[in-house]
Amino acid sequence: MNLRIRPEVAQAVKEGRPVVALESTIISHGMPYPQNVETALQVEKIVREHGGIPATIGIIDGVGVVGMTEEEIEEFGRRGMSIPKVSRRDLPVVMAEKSWGATTVATTMILAALGGVEFFVTGGIGGVHRGAELTFDVSADLEELARTNVTVICAGAKAILDLPKTLEVLETKGVPVLGYQTEELPAFYTRKSGLKVDHAVSSPEEAAAIVKAKRELKLDGGILITNPIPEEYSMDPEKINAVIDEAIHEMDQKGIKGKECTPFLLAKVAEITGGESLNSNIRLVFNNAAVGTEIAKAYFGK
Repeated sequence: MNLRIRPEVAQAVKEGRPVVALESTIISHGMPYPQNVETALQVEKIVREHGGIPATIGIIDGVGVVGMTEEEIEEFGRRGMSIPKVSRRDLPVVMAEKSWGATTVATTMILAALGGVEFFVTGGIGGVHRGAELTFDVSADLEELARTNVTVICAGAKAILDLPKTLEVLETKGVPVLGYQTEELPAFYTRKSGLKVDHAVSSPEEAAAIVKAKRELKLDGGILITNPIPEEYSMDPEKINAVIDEAIHEMDQKGIKGKECTPFLLAKVAEITGGESLNSNIRLVFNNAAVGTEIAKAYFGK
């Protein structure tokens, strides 16, 4: 198998200790160097401070790496957007060609599951894009959540998406959408969306119990635990939605489609907001790392 698991991660999985998977697209496509490397290492540090073992996942020379080294994360950051984003459909090609690949939510879930890692922390998942009734542009993340046994902790779906349609697809796929200490789906940059989650959980222990129940029932697929951005970093909903509308209009004018949409929109939103959205993005990932690790600890009874 084209899989390399960092010894520390493999040992923790074997001993039933909390391991938290982290994606690599946020390093290559999420922000400029060296901020991308600094952020990735800080997220790993937060996982460790909360008693977990971080496992940053990427593809290096055609090998899926579950638990990248600091040097590998640094190289990912330096190469940046020259490393292609890899989703499920791209995985066999990248591995066969022995090239580098940045894992999306979908491929991070696939490799995490192969490595025996239950919990995965990210910023926001992909979902149904605005206008999908015409373009059929729906992220592979939703299909992965339907089939792969990994619990994802995030700040909701990315706010650039059609959130009501995203929730509808998740419901159809049988994916439980939990709200961590909230009954409302967080909207990435903001704490509120006006949409209800399936169930609110008040503690790491309650969330962990739901994950355990799903696994004991042998119901394949993930669980989505949505964790609102901290209040002090939450952006004004009207302001950010106006910015997103402006960014989508420019994207449509430029004819940008498919997997290039999300990186373009996130970069454009950061540009228009003068970096405020990027700072919010970083802070919500830090917060998710802390909460996700606490849930993983509760699950393993550590």
